[in-house]
Amino acid sequence: MMSMNDPLSTALSKMLNSERIGRKECTIKPVSTLIKKVFKIMNAHKYIGAFKETNDGKGGFIVINLLGNINKCGSVKPRFSCKVEEFTKFEKRYLLARGFGILLISTQQGLMTHDEAKKKNIGGKLIAYCY
Repeated sequence: MMSMNDPLSTALSKMLNSERIGRKECTIKPVSTLIKKVFKIMNAHKYIGAFKETNDGKGGFIVINLLGNINKCGSVKPRFSCKVEEFTKFEKRYLLARGFGILLISTQQGLMTHDEAKKKNIGGKLIAYCY
């Protein structure tokens, strides 16, 4: 049984494991606003297919269609604060190569990829990565 201290970590590792064994879909429980936002961005960048949220009265769950596009994903612990100038350092740490994969940053303007944050010239907290 995985520890439920970090639902985002649990969701991402469950998704990665399902992807690695070749499943077409994966059920994520529990659901949080952050998890939904992360999935929305991953969907927009074609790492995962469409996902459907179902409310069962017990906190609900999400069923994700997997595309087989994820090599690795995970949440960043501890949640580092990072300025725009520092993105390159974290890209080197968490991603394979420049322009390959996404870092998810929580900013004052909401959750976004590191590329969007660079364009808007705002820093934030590192939440997750995916490539």
